[in-house]
Amino acid sequence: MQTLTADEYTFLTDLSKAYRDRHLPSIKRKSDWNPRLGVDALCFQHHGAKHMVGALITPCELWLVAVPDHSLLTETLADTLTLSLPSGTYPLSFERLPGGYGLYKRAILRDLSELESMQEAARLAQQMMTRLMQPDEELNA
Repeated sequence: MQTLTADEYTFLTDLSKAYRDRHLPSIKRKSDWNPRLGVDALCFQHHGAKHMVGALITPCELWLVAVPDHSLLTETLADTLTLSLPSGTYPLSFERLPGGYGLYKRAILRDLSELESMQEAARLAQQMMTRLMQPDEELNA
C-alpha cells in the first residue's frame, strides 16, 4: 500500500473543509446532529491510479468516500461510481464541492448521535475501513 504524501493529506483536509462549509448549516438542522463531532477525512489509501478511498465523518453520518485524483476534477466525471473493494462492490454518488473539489460518497452509518468524541468517530471509521478492505469470505469466517 502506497503511503499518502503530505500534499495528499493537505488536499483531504481542504476537501473536508469544503464539505463542512457546504453542508454544516443543513447538518445542524437535523435531529440527529451530534455537536461533539466535526467533519474529517480519515483512513484514506490509494485505490488504483485514479482514486483515494477512505471515510468521511460528519456530525450526523459516516460516509465511504472515493476521491478522484485532483487532476481529474477538471474533467467531466460520471454521476455515479461503482467502487470494487475486497468486501464487495459499492455504488457511490458524485458531489462537486466549492473550491474545485469533488468526491464520490455513500452513507454507511446515518446516526452518530451516540458518539462522545471525534476519537470515537475515528475509531469507528477505522473499523469500517478495515472491514471494507477485507474480502467478504474473511468477514463471514
